[in-house]
Amino acid sequence: MMGGGGGGGGGMQQLQQEIEQLEEEMDAIDEEVERLQEKQSDIDDAIEAIDVLESGSTVQVPVGGDAYVRATVEDIDEVVVSLGGGYAAERDQDGAVDTLETKKETLDDHIDGLQSDKAEVESEMSELEQQAQQMQQQQMQQMMQQQEEQDDE
Repeated sequence: MMGGGGGGGGGMQQLQQEIEQLEEEMDAIDEEVERLQEKQSDIDDAIEAIDVLESGSTVQVPVGGDAYVRATVEDIDEVVVSLGGGYAAERDQDGAVDTLETKKETLDDHIDGLQSDKAEVESEMSELEQQAQQMQQQQMQQMMQQQEEQDDE
């Protein structure tokens, strides 16, 4: 992001470009928050499933392309949970839920960070909008003065 005052008549245009850039940044933050919230929702679904499943339960397992096969849970205390970075670990039922809860908390922290970034961008944007308003007012005053000077002649 480029700061500093714009020189002459280009100042207003530069301000508008910076405001547009900040709006795009805010949209990107909103999209990322939405994506993380969807991940949290998936984790909630997984936790709910692990909580209600028992050894011997029949489940539908996705095999890709929106196709599923029926399978029987052999042992609910053998849940493989992704730890991130390409690593996974086998956990018992409670351990799997704990691991997923921790992942959710990490996502919460990430979302909080993004919300705070967004607040900073919003504040920067309102400052720029105020500058743009002041510039417009100054331009109007100059035009009115010029008009008066012409009328006086």
